[in-house]
Amino acid sequence: MKKSLVLAMAMALGVTASAYAANPFSDVPAGHWAYDSISKLAAAGIIEGYGDDTFRGDRLMTRYEMAQIVAKALAKGANVDKLAAEFADELDALGVRVAALEKKSDNVKVTGQFRYHYAHNKINRNNGESTSNHSNALRSRIWFTGKVNDNWNYVGMLQNQQDLTDNTGNETTNFQRAYVEGRLGGVRVVAGRHDFQLGDANLYDNRMDGIKVEYGNKVKVGAYYGKPTDHELSNGDLGDDITVKYDRFFGANVGAEIGKFSLNVAYDKFKDAYKYDKDAKATDYSNDLDDNGVFSVQAKYNFGKAALDAIFLKSNVDTDKGYINNGASTKGLVVTASYGGAEAAKVGSWGLVGKYYNQGVGTFVAHTMNGNAQDFIKEGFKGYSLAGYVTVAKNMVAGLEWYDLKGKESKDKEKTLWSQLVVSF
Repeated sequence: MKKSLVLAMAMALGVTASAYAANPFSDVPAGHWAYDSISKLAAAGIIEGYGDDTFRGDRLMTRYEMAQIVAKALAKGANVDKLAAEFADELDALGVRVAALEKKSDNVKVTGQFRYHYAHNKINRNNGESTSNHSNALRSRIWFTGKVNDNWNYVGMLQNQQDLTDNTGNETTNFQRAYVEGRLGGVRVVAGRHDFQLGDANLYDNRMDGIKVEYGNKVKVGAYYGKPTDHELSNGDLGDDITVKYDRFFGANVGAEIGKFSLNVAYDKFKDAYKYDKDAKATDYSNDLDDNGVFSVQAKYNFGKAALDAIFLKSNVDTDKGYINNGASTKGLVVTASYGGAEAAKVGSWGLVGKYYNQGVGTFVAHTMNGNAQDFIKEGFKGYSLAGYVTVAKNMVAGLEWYDLKGKESKDKEKTLWSQLVVSF
């Protein structure tokens, strides 16, 4: 079902939101023919769009998605009896949720994710020694999204992690996200402890405590300031017990979309690094990593279901000092080729991703991969990864990933086979 049909129903739904309600979707400019209808429906809480602030009006809707819109309209008291009859089966399947939760849908929305993974790692050192290990864990996440007003939401996330590797019952539960998101005029704002990525997640992919702002649609300008989450940048598996952490970071970027082509240029600064000796439990100032500035340029082209992406990175870490290998490369290149994608709501959908890595020191701080790039923080690494994902049942996606990495100077190798099942609800 086309979303344009939903917009045509705006009058029938009896929406009474202000004609001056702000439109929350970046891909619906003020001059769009459906701007007023979309603004009213969004302000009334009947449509929500997607997590990236888009409406995607050219996307086909499922009957289930339409039933959710009808359910929200019913909760608003709209006269949509014909629609309710058409989607009776889907509304019945939603029965408990509609009856018990939709009355509060304007206030709090609860979603979740469960992930099980098993991974096997093998380390082959250049001197002929080899070791192996494995990881085996369950991770559960519950998200709470509360509506503050028409333009702002509060988001929180509770996470439980159970490490099954050694059967000792290792378990942690913590409140990992707490932030507000919304708009100040035409500026999109996220502030608090939230997800954060830099360098297409090859430079940094973790949480941050701080603020991020972005402005624009086809041409976007963004900036941020905050503290990166403490993240181990150690060579523990390769014989080094040092961990490096940063106290603050900031940066800016500008990006543009021209048809199927997109380009992004960024500069990111990591400041005040410290080295932690886990044996002595002491800290000392890490001058060689203290002032890491990273310049990056990323280009991407979409070929329908396929896409090709490349990013170049250059750091300015000082390789003449103690922790970093003397004379190590500070340049990085990551090339990504992808096809399709596993959509959680579409059983049988699948996708493939291949990556080539050649990253010098300072071009990766908290890498997004499930391989062990962090073990090469002192020298940089080369390698590749292959991954495949398939939706085996509705909201259940299985994945298999292979990583083959090598130290740029030591030539030590790390290979990882990662498998996972992700269930969302």
